Amino acid sequence: MKHLTLAAAITLLASPLLAGQCPADIAAIDAALAAGTELSEEDLAKVQDLRDEGQSLHDSGDHDASVATLAEAKGLLGLE
Repeated sequence: MKHLTLAAAITLLASPLLAGQCPADIAAIDAALAAGTELSEEDLAKVQDLRDEGQSLHDSGDHDASVATLAEAKGLLGLE
């Protein structure tokens, strides 16, 4: 029972931590886009789509998916 309680507490504490990561990732992507990049138009469009999807996921409370989506965008930008 103690292990179950501990696992539940960790899960509840992890969500707010991930929620705080999303805005930082979005800001990093926005800064990289504003600074300019040598990505193709196709890749730039993909980064913007992933950024927008990550924002939407964050806003809806799906922070795990948001972090994963934003990480993909950051990877394309060379930020990871």
